[in-house]
Amino acid sequence: MRSALPTTNNKWFGSNDRLSFSEADIRRTLQECTEAVYIVRNTEGEVGLACGMGTDNPADLQTLELLGMLPAVDARQLGDANFRKTYGLSYNYMGGAMANGISSEDLVIAFGKAGMLCSFGAGGLVPARIEQAIDKIQAALPEGPYAFNLIHSPNEEALEREACELFLRKGVKVIEASAFMDLTAHVVRFRAAGLSRNVDGSVKVGNRIIAKISRLEVAEKFMRPAPVAILEKLVAAGHISAEQASLAQQLPVADDITVEADSGGHTDNRSLVCLLPSILNLRNQLQQELQYPVAVRVGAGGGISTPESTLGAFSMGADYVVTGSINQACLESGSSDYVRKVLANAGMADIMMAPASDMFELGVKLQVLKKGTLFGMRAQKLYDFYQQYNGIDEIPAKDRAVLEKTVFKDTLENIWQSCVSFFEARDPEQIIRAKGNPKRKMALIFRWYLGLSSSWANSGAQGREMDYQIWCGPAMGAFNDWVKGSELEQWQNRKADRVALALLNGATYLQRIQLLKIFGVEVCSDLRQASVR
Repeated sequence: MRSALPTTNNKWFGSNDRLSFSEADIRRTLQECTEAVYIVRNTEGEVGLACGMGTDNPADLQTLELLGMLPAVDARQLGDANFRKTYGLSYNYMGGAMANGISSEDLVIAFGKAGMLCSFGAGGLVPARIEQAIDKIQAALPEGPYAFNLIHSPNEEALEREACELFLRKGVKVIEASAFMDLTAHVVRFRAAGLSRNVDGSVKVGNRIIAKISRLEVAEKFMRPAPVAILEKLVAAGHISAEQASLAQQLPVADDITVEADSGGHTDNRSLVCLLPSILNLRNQLQQELQYPVAVRVGAGGGISTPESTLGAFSMGADYVVTGSINQACLESGSSDYVRKVLANAGMADIMMAPASDMFELGVKLQVLKKGTLFGMRAQKLYDFYQQYNGIDEIPAKDRAVLEKTVFKDTLENIWQSCVSFFEARDPEQIIRAKGNPKRKMALIFRWYLGLSSSWANSGAQGREMDYQIWCGPAMGAFNDWVKGSELEQWQNRKADRVALALLNGATYLQRIQLLKIFGVEVCSDLRQASVR
């Protein structure tokens, strides 16, 4: 039986401005019409689309068979509505933190003004620099949204403690906790210190945590209430009240868990399609057990850089998506133009793992760009020396000369004096621990190079281009492949909000293209035309 379309105020798009049966017209209809779209079949058996409002000839509708309908899809509808409500967002889209201010004030502000959340890259920065960023961001976004990164610093515990205290003092309400292998007193303190009671006696959450993880066992720690032992120590130290400790046992440590797959910087190189379902399953099990008033939300990061990966994450159940590598190539990032240019020409295979400065002694690695820089190979050589020798004096004279000439461009003794000056102002405990410990001294000297190489990249230090440490994941290459032939191919056109909207709008367009397949309509999805304008 033929089912006719509704005849109230319909207008058709396509050839003759009435119907869409050709592939080009169908693509145009899906791009231009954000309302519900009807899937129809004419008397010749052609399947096409109808969309819009108003027609001069309603009788035309009676010749069409209604097969189905594509619902209206807006980028604002992707993901969990409570995530948007909680953080005051228009989109379930977040820019993840990149340390040393690569996720800069300008990047956070640009995302915030576009109705998206971004975390300032506070990792590796001294408190005075972080405070400067807080003041600028709070002035530009007095009502938010914004977040600040609290990075786990096992070798520089003072930095983690001072950052936490600064966030509490300056009224920062949202932090992104990253690189944590276990809960620390500092991250628990931030959560508990913001708890109070509403008039009705329910828990009022003042400070929120978005935890970025890649391991199930770490995710579970953030999804459960804070350990009693940590809370008791915080009460004893006067950092939180007894009531706040009690309230903290009723809620998870984190409001949201970002599942971090294969990404730039610190990464376990996990597969998103494997890790995300596992974390979602864990969340569901814990919610059934603990019965929180609001379940922990789960987002997806690592590899998000195309409409396909964006839609794929939401389709797998992600409540929000997080981008990283592609934001470093945007104009608002804290990187230099040299870095933006190199990133814009990177392929998916132009990356490697290299030793991390903050966890050098533990052998932790991070993912960096290998194209256009020798940092990765030079950093690995330093770690090889660290494993092989017990101190600088054991390194053969020939190898030491090469290090001083090509890597440090100074004598190792002069570099050590720079380390002393640096840590006396930043964390004197580091120098104390190195006295009488040649291996520890060697580690600090090597970390001088690893730490400054990122700063050189951010500032565009001339003469150090081959030493630039550029954090990058395979998402960068996928993004570059996608935007070829569009305006976004040129790094000079990459503004953070424009890139984000291109991904989100492309995802909604792709979603409709996928739904059409149910009705046997195959359309080549030219996502560059659809979303990169």
